[in-house]
Amino acid sequence: MTRTIGLVMLLALGACAKPATSVAANEAPGVQCDANAVQSLVGRMAAEVTAEAQKRSGARTVRSYRSGDAVTMDFRPDRLNVERDAAGKVVKFSCG
Repeated sequence: MTRTIGLVMLLALGACAKPATSVAANEAPGVQCDANAVQSLVGRMAAEVTAEAQKRSGARTVRSYRSGDAVTMDFRPDRLNVERDAAGKVVKFSCG
């Protein structure tokens, strides 16, 4: 019985602990993408504006995909998403 009470108390204390936060080795804290900075490039050919959009947005990486393509749901605040139509024109910029 004493062991059970001790275990319950240990679990209760563990639940109050602050979770450890870690930064991936290749990701600097505070690096974020700003999609608002590149909205003026929507409607242009993705191949022509992707490098400029990455620079303007401050994104570390770029993911370019066609509307309707399957993409992962992982969130990366330092990634610029370039959604393009079948003709290769930018439909939308977003971060994540």
